[in-house]
Amino acid sequence: MSNESPRIKLLEREAVTPDAAALYDTLLAQRGVVPNMFKALAYSPDIAKGVAGFLKPLLSDSALQGWYKELVAVRISILCESEYAIRAHSISARKKGASEAQIAGVRDFENGPYSEKEKMGFRLADRLHRGARDVDDSFYRELQSAFSSTELVELFLTAAAFEMFPRFIDGLRIPTTPIPPSPVPL
Repeated sequence: MSNESPRIKLLEREAVTPDAAALYDTLLAQRGVVPNMFKALAYSPDIAKGVAGFLKPLLSDSALQGWYKELVAVRISILCESEYAIRAHSISARKKGASEAQIAGVRDFENGPYSEKEKMGFRLADRLHRGARDVDDSFYRELQSAFSSTELVELFLTAAAFEMFPRFIDGLRIPTTPIPPSPVPL
């Protein structure tokens, strides 16, 4: 995203409804910062809560590790050329246990520090970015040989979801969220 002005005013906590304020408090406690995306979504508190409710289980550890799903989101964000999303998901991947080498390797994942299974997930993200028809039956059989059905659902949904968010963020020119302050060492 360029240095252009946001197309919509970001709502600070004092300007939002009590429901949105409660979400801000939760996000601040979890992340150390309220992501600017949510400061735009707060215009519709029910949607903001729904998005937060959708993202939490999607990006948590479950059939697939949360750090890996964050890296899939980074891959899609790179393909969408979304500075905001690349930065946000890189920070989240790091917090969830991805190494610096794994985060840096997403751009050239075929040569990165990943298992063949993880590379297949990135290949799926690339194909879905081009269009679902690029996930032909032959490639899907390869995926089935590496991933369980539950993992496939998470992988497909992660890649598909992060096609939407960069378009929303960059279409409204939402600025990148400042990096949350680091806790002070004791």
